[in-house]
Amino acid sequence: MFPLHRLAIAIMCLWIEIGGVCLVSAWADTQVIPVPSVSTTRNDGNDLGLIMPILVTDPDGELKYLMAPMLIRNSIVGTRGAFNFFQYEPGGRQIQFIGSYTEKIERKLVFSYVDPAFSNGRYFLQFGGSFFKNATSRFFGSGQDSLEANETNYTAREIRANWRFGVYLNEVTQIALAQRVRDVQLQRGATNLPFTGERFGAVDGVKGESIIVGHRASFYYDTRNNLVTPTDGMAVTAYAELNQNVRNGEHPVYSRYELDIKKLFPSESKRAILVIRANLQATIGTQVPFYEQSSLGGQNNLRGFGVDRFIDKHLIAVSIEERIHIARTRLAGVMADFEVAPFLDTGQVFGDFKDVSVKDYRMTPGIGIRGIVRPNVVGRLDYGFSREGGAIFAGLDFPY
Repeated sequence: MFPLHRLAIAIMCLWIEIGGVCLVSAWADTQVIPVPSVSTTRNDGNDLGLIMPILVTDPDGELKYLMAPMLIRNSIVGTRGAFNFFQYEPGGRQIQFIGSYTEKIERKLVFSYVDPAFSNGRYFLQFGGSFFKNATSRFFGSGQDSLEANETNYTAREIRANWRFGVYLNEVTQIALAQRVRDVQLQRGATNLPFTGERFGAVDGVKGESIIVGHRASFYYDTRNNLVTPTDGMAVTAYAELNQNVRNGEHPVYSRYELDIKKLFPSESKRAILVIRANLQATIGTQVPFYEQSSLGGQNNLRGFGVDRFIDKHLIAVSIEERIHIARTRLAGVMADFEVAPFLDTGQVFGDFKDVSVKDYRMTPGIGIRGIVRPNVVGRLDYGFSREGGAIFAGLDFPY
């Protein structure tokens, strides 16, 4: 679950327009916008602080850099200082850096580089790495029937590195090879909930340290008119991945598979866009760490529940969202579009395909607010309702 202060600049500008609480200062092609940050989320607690987005545009008014230093006081982990940096280049090339230091436990360093038109558009190139400690992670046990009363907390200490290289077969089809390394260790969390390591010590991945090395082959078919802010088209992703848990000498190898289909149905004016997503995931093998299995809950599926609310080997999920344009205006030197997006998410996790049952599907209706600075930036705030009280998510992209 992402705290509200990580909304994209377009949503921040919406706050400015509604509340009149920010002052925009401009010199040359630079805009500075002090924004108060107030939020509350189920897993991450309450935030109060200040974020200082800095927008740098080129002479044509296109966003070139987005920088966002921030100082936040969180009710669980204390004071957090952070800096976010995004660089946008022609052809969709993007560089991202995030760094943060929190008074209690949490740390984060993230770097990523993506070039979807590498070598004059013949290849796709992406690589990145991260180190973080998330002190508010949750685990309720495995399966669709896991109980809210069994909620536990842990700190996820992770180191990640990854790369992907793709070859375009034509304008809309790509095949790619990728590798990833994921080093995970569960440590005691920052809340008053029971520690996962004590209540679920027998679950795979809870005890000790896991080092996962994954090898993936992927197929992409994408007719969308933009990778970040699409209004039309279809995207199909399929992959097969072979993984090695080098810390597990008994059963170190397992495989994962996924098929993800997204389709956009715009109205003639494109002021309303119906988006449908279907997702199927499968994990084959034994002694697979729980955090390597499929999960429901979070900002990208079943948005009425907290992150990783339901975990098991396999997953089926379907989401429907109607993105309705409500306004377009120039704010902070850039053109921003605003949308409202009612949605319905449904899905289930299961340990065996014979266990799939219609009665086990969870459904979470909800509504989102979106701010878009085309072609590179999306800010969103989603609220999903569920029988466990609902959840709020903010992010810097569409959920799918």
